[in-house]
Amino acid sequence: MRVIEIFASRQGEGLWTGEPSAFVRLGGCHLHCQFCDTPYASWSCEPGERLNIDEIVARVVALQQPHVVITGGEPLLFPETVALTEYLDTLGFKITIETSGTVEQPVRAHLMSISPKLSNSIPDTKIDTTITDEIVRCHEENRQKLDTTASYIERYNYQIKFVVDTPDDLPEIEQFLQRFPKIEPSRVLLMPQGVTQEALTERKHWLRPYAESHGYVFCQRMHIFWYGNRRGT
Repeated sequence: MRVIEIFASRQGEGLWTGEPSAFVRLGGCHLHCQFCDTPYASWSCEPGERLNIDEIVARVVALQQPHVVITGGEPLLFPETVALTEYLDTLGFKITIETSGTVEQPVRAHLMSISPKLSNSIPDTKIDTTITDEIVRCHEENRQKLDTTASYIERYNYQIKFVVDTPDDLPEIEQFLQRFPKIEPSRVLLMPQGVTQEALTERKHWLRPYAESHGYVFCQRMHIFWYGNRRGT
């Protein structure tokens, strides 16, 4: 498997924020989100290391954390992720999978963290001249797979995490949720877009009241406040 990094930290996002965790970041993604905060593990993926499952698990065990977060990129692109989660589960680790919810794999997970990609994620050819019309088309076609999301919601403990850039995103979130009436508001997380404390704090002023008024969870990106925007955290 292509592994970009394995490190110990605290979970900075979601319902399990603050949990001591080992992070396994796999390389590669079929999407091209405009606001991607880990492009080095996504479309412009670094070579990373080629590790087999035994090697990955050995490094995780050495970190001595009770919780493992498998992330990317899109970690569910790879069939080997299934065997990796099975091995970690047999060793007693609590497992979170961070996914866009667009690729279905029969993984073992104690929390499926699903981040549906809104239209704000569509890459802009005017902002980035390396973006082609084909990249935009592929992203648009693949950024949401409702059947896959529905399957994960039905089969796993889950959270639905939306990256919110402006108030204009909020009606789109409501439209998405209307398609899934079984989703509990307490499992809906609204997370501000941004990689600086200033940007995250500015969006918090209007996003947190909206989330609380709808029974949703305001999800701050706490690792930015704890460590800054740097890798390995």
